[in-house]
Amino acid sequence: MTATADLYDEHGEALASLSLQLRDFGGVRAFSGPVRTVRCHEDNGLVKAVMQTPGEGAVLVVDGGGSLRSALMGDLIAAAAVENGWAGAIIHGAIRDSAAIGRLPLGVKALGTNPRKSAKTGAGVLDEAVEIGGVVFRPGATVHADEDGVLVER
Repeated sequence: MTATADLYDEHGEALASLSLQLRDFGGVRAFSGPVRTVRCHEDNGLVKAVMQTPGEGAVLVVDGGGSLRSALMGDLIAAAAVENGWAGAIIHGAIRDSAAIGRLPLGVKALGTNPRKSAKTGAGVLDEAVEIGGVVFRPGATVHADEDGVLVER
């Protein structure tokens, strides 16, 4: 995969750069793919449901509103993502089971960790544009992530 710095040098303002500083948790540090989105608040039911469907190399961008009060992904959801062919997840919120997620062949970026479980009602919105840190993630746009950050097609 081409480094995000090199992609930005090549494509410039055709790519939006997420200035929000996310941490790397997955066993894969560089990943890319078409965007799928979930918007939810302290409820990972929809995240779990989506990760149990064929990912076909997509990256799930989860707008959790930046809440660190509960985790939106744990090792079981991450393992389902691997089994179903997802490239990764970018989570504007927290995860749990970070050590186990770090051993999986999946890209995972998030704000931080919290061992507290989230609600599981499935409340949220799937595959609508979400804005995180001033950057819009549209379903179907290509996102690129590595140790330097996150870029997405405008």
